Amino acid sequence: MTRLSLFNVVSLTFGFVFLYVPMLILVIYSFNKSKLVTVWAGFSTKWYSELLANDAFLDAAWVTVKVAVLSSSIATVLGTMAAYVLVRGGRFFGRTLFSGMIYAPLVMPEVITGLSLLLLFIGMGLDRGVLTIVLAHTTFSMCFVSVVVSSRLMTFDNSLEEAALDLGASPLDAFRLVTLPIIAPAVISGWLLAFTLSLDDLVIASFTSGPSATTLPMKIWSSVRLGVSPEINALSTILIAMVTIGVVAASLASKQAALRAKRDEQKAARMT
Repeated sequence: MTRLSLFNVVSLTFGFVFLYVPMLILVIYSFNKSKLVTVWAGFSTKWYSELLANDAFLDAAWVTVKVAVLSSSIATVLGTMAAYVLVRGGRFFGRTLFSGMIYAPLVMPEVITGLSLLLLFIGMGLDRGVLTIVLAHTTFSMCFVSVVVSSRLMTFDNSLEEAALDLGASPLDAFRLVTLPIIAPAVISGWLLAFTLSLDDLVIASFTSGPSATTLPMKIWSSVRLGVSPEINALSTILIAMVTIGVVAASLASKQAALRAKRDEQKAARMT
């Protein structure tokens, strides 16, 4: 077992302190009784009550969750299909162009992506709102799903799918009953990644949103420009708690799915 050197320990310590101590301070001051975010005046939960009574934040949160669920679900389907074609499709005409178009949003600046999508929606005559944000988030998050799923498909044992085809299953049934359950942890990871990217996006949503659709990052940004309020700290604390619970639950679910897929592979190998 390789032991960490003193330099690695110190680097990791400073890195985690630099990353998580500000979050801890934010959580602590979200329970501050004073309206001044830098002066501690006692413990209180009144800012959480005021946050729940703020219709503007609640509407923005609902739009954000709705956009994140829709865009991540669509991106997962399209990204999985794209990854399957790239890995299993072999060499075909236009493969290089197709893969380049899939992976281009990975390196494209968000400002360029947002501006180009804005011009596209204006040219198509689409009114900016929830639909345009969903389309924009699907566009840039699909490539991340494709990368995650394709990395799992590259290590997939094709003999399992071939055995299902030899037993009389159709290609669709073989994919649905054999391939998809095995790559499910990667698909779930891709969905969570797309959901997270959509949840915290600010730049692209600013270009593609309209007056009737304001996401939570946009609302927080516009509020912070006028000064940090205790309600912002309370909202950020709730988001941190939601992300923490989601990450832990997803890790446990992904681990269970991976163990189940490994057992299925071993069972299929014994049967063949």
